[in-house]
Amino acid sequence: MINILIVEDQTILRDSLERLINEQKDMTVVGETSDASKAPELCRELSPDLVLMDVVTENDANGLVWAERIRKEFPKIKIVMMTGLPEITCIDKARKAGVHSFIYKNSGYEQLLFVIRNTMKGFGTYPGPEDNQPFVSQFTEKEIAVIRLVCQGKSRSEMIKILGISESTIKPIITSILDKTGFDSIMKFAIYAVGRGLILPDM
Repeated sequence: MINILIVEDQTILRDSLERLINEQKDMTVVGETSDASKAPELCRELSPDLVLMDVVTENDANGLVWAERIRKEFPKIKIVMMTGLPEITCIDKARKAGVHSFIYKNSGYEQLLFVIRNTMKGFGTYPGPEDNQPFVSQFTEKEIAVIRLVCQGKSRSEMIKILGISESTIKPIITSILDKTGFDSIMKFAIYAVGRGLILPDM
């Protein structure tokens, strides 16, 4: 039996996941929470085999941060991250946090169950490039850093200082971003990116 802890702040989705999992002969939900910061404590109390964790949870708790803490304290517990936002750095951050698998919320229930079972068998699952937005994987790390700072409302002079680059360096970076996205303004793209969930400014 796979004992699962659900970390999801949307009540309807959390209840649906609990029903789905409890209907399976080889799975059961041992606990749930809407706040990722409470997950480590629940892991101590409930000893789940797997944590199904949303990226963004109640009280703005970052699931990726708490997933990394769980991995360090409970190395035997498997973690499957899920998100409804195609944020362009979520997958890389999940890998660095030691998360075993990653799935988008628009995936079907059968795919989710498949990912959970495979994760428990030791086979991690991550979305391929074709599952992302068309231009998501085209950005360099420096371009992502600039996009994120623009989304945070930083001025060009502030970005130059934070990134430790010059005016002559940031200009071609912004030009490259606009060329790749088809926007005529970096601010217009920033508004679009945040609105579509392509960038979570505070992550």
